[in-house]
Amino acid sequence: MSAIVEPLQDEAARVQASALDEDICQFLLRKGRLKETDLVRARRVHEEQEDVGLVTLLTRLGLASERDVAEATSELLELPLLAAKDAPEVPPSGVQLPVRFLKQFHVAPIGEDEHTVKLLVADPQDDYTRQAVALATGRKVECVVGLRSEIDDLIERYYGQGRSAMGTIVENLAGEEGGGEDDVEHLRDLASEAPVIRLVNLVRQRAVEQRASDIHIEPFENRLKVRYRIDGVLHEVESPPASSTAAVISRIKIMAKLNIAERRLPQDGRIMLRVQGKELDLRVSTIPTSYGESVVMRILDRENVVLDFKSLGFTDDFLQRFLGVLEMPHGIMLVTGPTGSGKTTTLYTALSKINTPEVKIITVEDPVEYQIEGVNQIQVKPQIGLDFSHALRSIVRQDPDVIMIGEMRDLETAKIAIQSALTGHLVLSTLHTNNAAGAVTRLLDMGVDDYLLCSTVNGVLGQRLVRRLDRDSAQRYQALPEVIEDHKLRQYTRHDPIYLWKPMASERSPTGYLGRTTIMEFLVMTDPIRRLVMQHADHNKIEAQAREEGMRTMYEDGIAKSLAGLTTIEEVLRVTQET
Repeated sequence: MSAIVEPLQDEAARVQASALDEDICQFLLRKGRLKETDLVRARRVHEEQEDVGLVTLLTRLGLASERDVAEATSELLELPLLAAKDAPEVPPSGVQLPVRFLKQFHVAPIGEDEHTVKLLVADPQDDYTRQAVALATGRKVECVVGLRSEIDDLIERYYGQGRSAMGTIVENLAGEEGGGEDDVEHLRDLASEAPVIRLVNLVRQRAVEQRASDIHIEPFENRLKVRYRIDGVLHEVESPPASSTAAVISRIKIMAKLNIAERRLPQDGRIMLRVQGKELDLRVSTIPTSYGESVVMRILDRENVVLDFKSLGFTDDFLQRFLGVLEMPHGIMLVTGPTGSGKTTTLYTALSKINTPEVKIITVEDPVEYQIEGVNQIQVKPQIGLDFSHALRSIVRQDPDVIMIGEMRDLETAKIAIQSALTGHLVLSTLHTNNAAGAVTRLLDMGVDDYLLCSTVNGVLGQRLVRRLDRDSAQRYQALPEVIEDHKLRQYTRHDPIYLWKPMASERSPTGYLGRTTIMEFLVMTDPIRRLVMQHADHNKIEAQAREEGMRTMYEDGIAKSLAGLTTIEEVLRVTQET
């Protein structure tokens, strides 16, 4: 009889697990964490590998992240979700289980009482593991959901030598460094070793988990430093040993299709890959330094870019003025700011707003960061002579209505842009200046004639990115009288007392900040400002006139947003350098 019951129980468990897998997939689809096409692809693979669960396949194929699956499992089964860093420092002393068993089934005991053992599990559907632990301990098992990779780290912390995932990989690298850095074939072999591949994957995966925009890998005399830029600020993280420098950098260069034998000249490349269910485009840049090549990887998450003015930080009044200039049939609109201030995203958002079947849009970019449906985008290639100015000469013969130029870098590009605006095109472009008024004087300094500038430029948007407060954890406090006086806060609010906000660390946002928003100023080219341009007035006079006409500076916009609880005064001062 028992011989018949056991297969029936196994079959029932399989059906139950399959149903939960389906529920998890539907949950991820509803939340936008999984694409329908990716699910179809996973189902095809699952038909050939029926012994592996559908959800397990999703994570193995990189179509869904471990965290998303864990959150879905936790919600659907109504089980708590625990990060391994929040687990106790030491395992419960009364639970003795074989380490090999824990590693094989990705479970870790994290608590106990007289009747219960609390178990951190990656797969709460696994009845066998739960029953085995119950049998071994003679107690009831209570499951808590965790991430498989974090559970493996926790097991190592509890029962190994306290090594992290990176430490475990590094141990496997021991003895692999011989051969010398000048031996290209040896470097290629090293870069193809499994530990090096896992090491680079781990660095990249952690960057994605922490929402980093850039990965900096920098060699020094006795160490290899890894830093992530998160919300515009660099944070140093756990790094591989200095002995692995050549192998790690060679691995990245191979992935980016760069020449690993060339270490004297800067190189640029790109890596297209999928991490945790996200399609990522990594722009790779290498430069030679005193102790080897420094590598920076910019992470472009195509799926996370939001082309929406309100999400970018445009207020209603500001947006109305901006759209008024954007919808002019011809002329130039400029977006200014330093590198990494969100200029390109603002331009893409503007293009998506005016992108209709009746409008032909052509862009010239270096590089093309995001693909926009219905827009003709050209990637410049200076090595074959296709730079901004050459591309623009050809573009005007393509009968466009709108032209977007990635950056006005020289007088020749500026002159062609002005000529295009004079012949009835709307031209959008960026310029590296500190503020909106500075764009006008920069163009004059480049050699653009003042009368051409006055007749073509319609408006200039200056912007910076500031870290956005996580409102779930941020704390409100009453502003000190000195702060109110120094920053003239009473000009921005009628409330009394005046409150500001400060960041508070939480599990979701360790810094208290979550994402970024824009602070901005918008200079509209009016007749009084045109007269100042003709007089070659400096940017201070132009800005003063614009403020008289109602322009709010970036600093003022930032103070207003800090009072609204979007950011902090400290963040505004950090990026505007106002005192």
